[in-house]
Amino acid sequence: MWEQLKEDIQVVFERDPAARSKLEVVLTYSGLHAIWAHRVAHKLFKAGWFTSARIVSQVAKFFTGIEIHPGATIGKRLFIDHGMGVVIGETCEIGDDVTIFQGVTLGGTGKEKGKRHPTVGNNVIIATGAKVLGSFKIGDNAKIGAGAIVLQEVPPNSTVVGIKGRVVIQDGKRVKCDLDHANVPDPVADILRDLQREVNQLRQEVQELRATREEQKQNEHSIV
Repeated sequence: MWEQLKEDIQVVFERDPAARSKLEVVLTYSGLHAIWAHRVAHKLFKAGWFTSARIVSQVAKFFTGIEIHPGATIGKRLFIDHGMGVVIGETCEIGDDVTIFQGVTLGGTGKEKGKRHPTVGNNVIIATGAKVLGSFKIGDNAKIGAGAIVLQEVPPNSTVVGIKGRVVIQDGKRVKCDLDHANVPDPVADILRDLQREVNQLRQEVQELRATREEQKQNEHSIV
């Protein structure tokens, strides 16, 4: 247990340049406190002490602003930076060496039963305010951009940005978002493009009608 605690503290120094001393980290890092509280709550949850587990998690939420359901499975060396507003759902599974920033939600999409929260691979970074919603996999070494809303599986070694989240980099190569619809489906953008084309066509038709009307007026005046 002590080795695990030392590892948790070391992770903070590796990923946060603002960390100055072990005492500061132990006393002031809310992400660390939330992870430690979750370990206690998770053991209680696994033992069938569900109410006690929820009480521990709610007390931790009150003091840290981070809500981790006791049923969530968390791997080694998770780092929650700042942490306020982070929500991790009951059936969420998080791998090793994951970094999560403030305002992140790893949640579900409704009242479905069973596995309803995401599975996060190893060495994943989820930036500020990102929402990952549903039961699917975030591949190893993936990066989720700030404010992204991710509703489908993310391949390993990918970078996802936007609303709805789209892959912009995969295996170190930029994805051509304007052509590769299989990897970056965006029905809202498609509808907007269709509407823009229709507006442009209507404008052209109106201009043609005006030109025809002006020509008819000129012909009428010339006859008179």
